[in-house]
Amino acid sequence: MKIFLKTEDEIDLMRKANRLVGATLAEVGRHIKPGVSTLQLDHIAEEFIRDHGATPTFKNFPNPFGGPFPGSICTSVNNVVVHGIPSDKCILKEGDIISVDCGTLLDGYNGDSCYTFCVGEVSDQVKKLLKVTKQSLYKGIEQARPGHHLGDIGSAIQDYCESFGYGVVRELTGHGIGREMHEDPPVPNYGSRGNGVLLKSGMCIAIEPMITMGDRKIWLLPDKWGIITRDGLPAAHFEHTIAIRKDGAEILSTFEEIEHLEEA
Repeated sequence: MKIFLKTEDEIDLMRKANRLVGATLAEVGRHIKPGVSTLQLDHIAEEFIRDHGATPTFKNFPNPFGGPFPGSICTSVNNVVVHGIPSDKCILKEGDIISVDCGTLLDGYNGDSCYTFCVGEVSDQVKKLLKVTKQSLYKGIEQARPGHHLGDIGSAIQDYCESFGYGVVRELTGHGIGREMHEDPPVPNYGSRGNGVLLKSGMCIAIEPMITMGDRKIWLLPDKWGIITRDGLPAAHFEHTIAIRKDGAEILSTFEEIEHLEEA
């Protein structure tokens, strides 16, 4: 395992890439409403990213099981946990939820973040799933400090989500990030405190709880990208890229603009 500690200059470049991801997610969020297709959202995201001098990292991302990813963002609706392919046949309707995962490459460094949006009014049950998943992300981030271990992050997320009876997906993890979108180490959303890689200042990782309303078991769709819940119940996905500092974690990505939209 090769873990690259980032310099201040590199973290600054990563912050810019991740701020762009946050702005892109907010731009997409402005257009999320019933009647819009996920392919329309993909076009909006790609144009926004390229207009800001960056490349959508997901576009043509290789897949060991099939063809390259055709979209610029992942659009995962309802029971699709992650990696949903944008499509003109997938039309959002009232009560849906959609996880939009976005990556940018700007000046040689990557940004990566995900947010699960409501389409119109959703049920209280689904709202609770989103709230708990989002809170679990911050509980994981609180543990991302020098001297702690990856298991501390995973344990904090797992314990919190399972206390509500939710499932924590095991087969998919967060990851290191920098010049490459996916670097070492993998960052699981489950684990035991004190176990796993020792965290050090300068590490940059993407923490991304993928939480199911019901059973944690998943299937791979025939397109070899989309991952769905086996029981058909909804799943939520929130992600921040962070830099580990001497006194804790700095969140490089941002939900601030999205949250302003939701409050408006």
